[in-house]
Amino acid sequence: MSEMANDELGQKILKYLDTVTKIKARSVHSAIGEDKKLVDKAMDNLANEGKVEYLYLETSYVKLAGKEIPGAERKAT
Repeated sequence: MSEMANDELGQKILKYLDTVTKIKARSVHSAIGEDKKLVDKAMDNLANEGKVEYLYLETSYVKLAGKEIPGAERKAT
């Protein structure tokens, strides 16, 4: 990808991110309609430039009702 095209993709990503509070990184490409590998690379470049930040937050889990989870009796620390 040329540097100009990468800059244009970066601007498209920044413009989209300005419209949301946060989004899963893997969902950005579908939200802007671009190739995932190119978007991932552009977002890495934007992060290196300090224009975007990756957030690593806990996620939700779901299980079948009444099903025991091995090790659940241990207390979380």
